[in-house]
Amino acid sequence: MTRILLIFAFTLFSTNSGFAANHSKRPPNVIVVLVDDLGWMDLSVQGSDFYKTPNIDHLAKTGTRFTDGYAACAVCSPTRAALMTGRHPHRLGITDWIRAEFQLGGRQGSNSDKPGYHDAGLNYLTPVNNTFLPHSELTVAELVKPAGYTTCFIGKWHLGGKGNLPTDQGFDENFGGWDYGQPPSYFDPYTNKRLPQGIPTLKPRKEGEYLTDREADEAVGFINRNKDKPFLLYLSHYTVHTPIQAKQSVTDKYIPLKDGKGQDNAVYASMLESLDDSMGRLLETLESNDLTDNTVIIFTGDNGGLDRNDNPTDNAPLKIGKGYATEGGIRVPRIVRWPGVTKAGSVNTTPITSVDLFPTIATITGSSVEENHQLDGKDLSDVLKGGQGPKRSLYWHFPHYRHRGGADPYSIVRNGDWKLIYYYDPMKVELYNLSNDIGEQHNLVDDKPEITGRLLRELKEHLEETDAKKPIAKKQS
Repeated sequence: MTRILLIFAFTLFSTNSGFAANHSKRPPNVIVVLVDDLGWMDLSVQGSDFYKTPNIDHLAKTGTRFTDGYAACAVCSPTRAALMTGRHPHRLGITDWIRAEFQLGGRQGSNSDKPGYHDAGLNYLTPVNNTFLPHSELTVAELVKPAGYTTCFIGKWHLGGKGNLPTDQGFDENFGGWDYGQPPSYFDPYTNKRLPQGIPTLKPRKEGEYLTDREADEAVGFINRNKDKPFLLYLSHYTVHTPIQAKQSVTDKYIPLKDGKGQDNAVYASMLESLDDSMGRLLETLESNDLTDNTVIIFTGDNGGLDRNDNPTDNAPLKIGKGYATEGGIRVPRIVRWPGVTKAGSVNTTPITSVDLFPTIATITGSSVEENHQLDGKDLSDVLKGGQGPKRSLYWHFPHYRHRGGADPYSIVRNGDWKLIYYYDPMKVELYNLSNDIGEQHNLVDDKPEITGRLLRELKEHLEETDAKKPIAKKQS
């Protein structure tokens, strides 16, 4: 049966507007907090006994926490593009992390939408990745501007360089957004030997100042400056991405602690505490300005945590982590607090993904989207009210080599409790029932041939509908 299904799979895949719930005269503010490489188990509210995140826990206790929140990709730039546009990364042509200009060399020009395929010397040619978010795409900042919103971006952008920065994509202000995938350093002046210029859009101001603290300070300043008008604040922390660097005074608290569950990196724990301090400052600033009841906060991550070999965290019970097709690579914390709408302390099991934030923010802000504008995400306002989630499948597509060990390229579909992974090289199919196997230990391809076949057909149709570029098998000589 396995052989039949694999032949079937190879045949399929081989290739030569809304309303505002808050009825006050002033529309609600929106704060999106995006954390880089945040693992599903990296918060105490998610079950960690080692990491201490009381402020983020408080956000969950006053809002809704989603157990099945997903990033649009297992690596960062595709998810960021999906969050910005409400569209699948493979529809946008951004299916891998975007190399900064200093990383591209002769392989591909910066800010390039060069078509074609790469030859990595393996069995498949892989699509060239777009190195910026096209200006033709409607971003969430551009979405809310007609509704009178002031907009600000802080932190990691990673969606293009000069000419394609946040202020070129609808944001009024930008503090730190550049083409970097990680900071040169977490300490002011934010430089290293390779990047002595630091972060060009974040001027140094106090030597040794910690980057996460600086991002929080810029966020507080923006809120204070714009407290009397509606605003969209997109706080996209560089943390907890490498380099793993933290304040020594905080790190020292964690050195003697061990949880026995693989989470024992004191520096990483310190980075998470600084992240939590940033959330605390946001909540205090909203309260002091009497904005708590009129501000929606959306908290999430861009992909799973670094969990392999010597990496700093552990995503168990999820399997592996960042970059992988497993739950550890794509499932992330997701918390939403919409005062007057979300029930305090509620937990929701609806599977949701990054593309859903754009249409949901459209509803929250009363912003309109043209009828012919293609969105892949679903408005979650009814879900946030406690209603039923949309009946649909979720999709992922990563047509690149990352691990070179049979773990990619891959495409994924989740429908209900069923998750199917199609690997291209070597070609194989895995099927899991996440309701009783969240750790993806039992491949049910042999046991469930009808479900496997149905999901393979559904995945193939989706990739064709979205014009997803698939790996191309090289001709054998």
